[in-house]
Amino acid sequence: MAETRKASRFIVPVAVAGVAAATIGLVPALAASGDPDLPEITARQLIEKIAASDTQTLSGTFKISTDLGLPALGGLASGFGSMDGDGGPSSADPSEKLTELVSGSHTLRVAADGPERQRLTLLDGSDEYSLIHNGDDVWAYDSKSNEAFHEKGASSGAPEKDRKLPGTPKQLADEVLKAAGDTTSITVDGTAKVAGRDAYQLVIKPKQSGSTVESVKIAVDAANGTPLKFTLSSVEGGKPVVDAGFTKVDFGKPAASEFTFTAPKGAKVTEEAAEKGEEAPGDLPKGFEEGLPGLGEVFGGAGSGSGKGPDVIGEGWTTIAKIDTGAPAPKTDEAPKEIQGFLDSFGDKVTGKFGSGTVFKTKLVNALLTDDGKVYVGAVTKDALVDAANAGK
Repeated sequence: MAETRKASRFIVPVAVAGVAAATIGLVPALAASGDPDLPEITARQLIEKIAASDTQTLSGTFKISTDLGLPALGGLASGFGSMDGDGGPSSADPSEKLTELVSGSHTLRVAADGPERQRLTLLDGSDEYSLIHNGDDVWAYDSKSNEAFHEKGASSGAPEKDRKLPGTPKQLADEVLKAAGDTTSITVDGTAKVAGRDAYQLVIKPKQSGSTVESVKIAVDAANGTPLKFTLSSVEGGKPVVDAGFTKVDFGKPAASEFTFTAPKGAKVTEEAAEKGEEAPGDLPKGFEEGLPGLGEVFGGAGSGSGKGPDVIGEGWTTIAKIDTGAPAPKTDEAPKEIQGFLDSFGDKVTGKFGSGTVFKTKLVNALLTDDGKVYVGAVTKDALVDAANAGK
């Protein structure tokens, strides 16, 4: 128990890695080949085409690759030990399983028939993990462990119009475009061939210096305006933070059998009742609805011992959230060795007028944890975080 309590003190800094997952969401990634000859279109016209798109049905396969620039996570979980007495959540729980998408490359199958029926299947060799939403029911099934997760009443916590296919390029594109303003440059940069379909390339870039985001590129179906490809690149260069690409896509109506599920004989089934106001499995993480430029809102309401939400510094792509935890930061040399090694591998010690602290880095989200317990976090560079702390805001 002592080791468990000690490990739990370090959940906050380790969770910086999870913030990046939250800001990315579950985004289909796809590869483009060839440059089709299409009529010229302005950025405004292309955005209007996206807004007018009303794709309700589709099925296909996509690949997603994520590279947050994090060290290997192997062995980290053992540093926490078992945090609860019942051995932890079901391996089929979507909140646990879908976090795998935060790193590496994955192949998924997707199907949708309006706001009430969607299916997402994560392929892993001969094993599959499926998440099925059909009306008021959400089922998840992990074939490797033969465990199933069932939630009844999943639609009761949100209006029908808000029930979206988890992680489609359109969903993420809508949020990015909604947040765009004077701090953002939006242009059309040629065409592409994605999953056999002609597409325009929309390029979104911050005008502000200090952001970790170099660009967001969205391939938009030339015929129906559905975003097909999403690529998020960091100012650090190298592989994209998120590179998503449909390899196959069909806008016809999937068979009804795609959205039916019966737990196999012998499967362990975990039942969980949805509560009104909670996020449904597969929705974007809470706070992401404010868009990439509002990364500080990822922490909405969490953090300070007083229960207050974060203070927001700046605007647009360089928004920083300041959270006062009300307690000195834990010393990493007191952490279990697995956690200590992980923290040291992506943390930089910094000093300034504010005192001293550690900047925990990813290619997208950085966080400064000061020794007196203040946290500054955003999709901004290390220097931007230190400047904010020095300003004493």
